[in-house]
Amino acid sequence: MGKVIASITTSVDGYITGPDDGPHCGLGIGGERLHYWVFGGPWTYDTPERGEPLAEDKAWFDLVMADTGGVIGGRATYEAAGHWGGANPFGVPFFILTHRPQEQPPDGGFVFVNGLDRAVEQATAAAQGRNVNLMGGADTIRQALNAEIVEELRLIMAPVVLGAGKRLFDAGFTKSIELEQVSARQSPLATFIHYRVNR
Repeated sequence: MGKVIASITTSVDGYITGPDDGPHCGLGIGGERLHYWVFGGPWTYDTPERGEPLAEDKAWFDLVMADTGGVIGGRATYEAAGHWGGANPFGVPFFILTHRPQEQPPDGGFVFVNGLDRAVEQATAAAQGRNVNLMGGADTIRQALNAEIVEELRLIMAPVVLGAGKRLFDAGFTKSIELEQVSARQSPLATFIHYRVNR
């Protein structure tokens, strides 16, 4: 049986975006540095050419995707990512949490769902025994941790201090959670830390 695993990239100081994130600047001002590992090095929103993950970054990504059968993302992440150009980037069923499921796009491989429980139920069924990757944003991951839905947490820590933006854990998150480290990997562009959530 698959697990619900939350995965998110963060700066050393806990930000998952720079300031002013939104369409056309999904990771916020300066937030591109968080995802250098995804594109094989520096890139900007002003540069149309982007690379692919390299070496240890690619090995980690391939390992994660090999056991992923479904993905859940928040509506704000979907909007900030520019709807991924209208095409599901992961090749597995992708569920978008939204209060407006009637705005379901006609194609592109996204399923709009109202309610975290319903999204997890549908993603788990679609994953057919593989893992469900809860990719965020931060509010979605915080809700899932509060609801004790997340079984494992994967933090991808980029070697950057952003100083501002959106934090993974804001001042309003007060739940105490015990984590057990399962593994850690490192590349020049990121440190990948995998935790089991103890209840």
